[in-house]
Amino acid sequence: MQNLETKTFEPAVHGRVFDNLIKYAVAPRPICFASTIDAAGEVNLSPFSYFNYMSQNPPICVFSPLRRVRDGSTKHTLDNINEVAEVVINIVNYDMVQQQSLASTEYAKGINEFDKSGLTPIPSQHVKPPRVAESPIQLECKVRQVIPLSEDGGAGNLVIAEVVCMHVKSHLLNEHDQVNQADLDLVARLGGDWYCRVTEENLFEVPKPLRKLGIGVDQLPEHIRLSSILTGNQLGLLANIEVLPEESDLARNDAHVQQLLTMWENDKTQLTNELHRYAAQLLDQDEIDFAWQVLLLA
Repeated sequence: MQNLETKTFEPAVHGRVFDNLIKYAVAPRPICFASTIDAAGEVNLSPFSYFNYMSQNPPICVFSPLRRVRDGSTKHTLDNINEVAEVVINIVNYDMVQQQSLASTEYAKGINEFDKSGLTPIPSQHVKPPRVAESPIQLECKVRQVIPLSEDGGAGNLVIAEVVCMHVKSHLLNEHDQVNQADLDLVARLGGDWYCRVTEENLFEVPKPLRKLGIGVDQLPEHIRLSSILTGNQLGLLANIEVLPEESDLARNDAHVQQLLTMWENDKTQLTNELHRYAAQLLDQDEIDFAWQVLLLA
């Protein structure tokens, strides 16, 4: 049984410990590699993991430059946006993750992080800040609003940026202008010094329930719902159907099922457990219909 014991942390009480722990919990976080420019034309490039896509129509990204913890002062990205309300959000992939990290160094005003990180600035089409040529996808944005959360050290400033143009590397697109998710080779921020990499080996698909009204876990047969073998994820897969399936001969014709039925014909409890174990294996192989047929025999 899962250990349900917890330890509680509050930001007002635990301070830095809380701040460190929550970055492990709210993860992975995509990285906004933001290029901005000030009124004098000086460019700044800086990464932010407090970032995401928040609206489809209009297309809106939000990221949050924090005030410096030591004195509450604002950073160059925020200062630039307050002068020139434009930003390019450059998506970070594995090929540029170390250069992205280097650009997070707090260089003095006037130092160009493009030069320091070795990345290549290229002109944007609709905004003044340059794009990062090495980035697989670049989002040109107009800043709609900046919402300060407080003036304390570590406080965020929510930058609401409307995407007016997107550039995608051509080699990532197929003839239908679709991207293979694995080809992007994205990275994301975790807690501490940890990152993660979105490779083909760790990708998986989850069927969307929006296309049908799943019966829900509460409507599963009791021996399935209360199974000590099936996981919550597996119950979720089984419950994402519109009606309970009817038993067919599909499972009875399976050699392994026949062996289980013969071996445990006099032990109903053990038979149920073994059928559940077999169904669990099938669910992990995305054989949902067959798994259901096995479970209907239990």
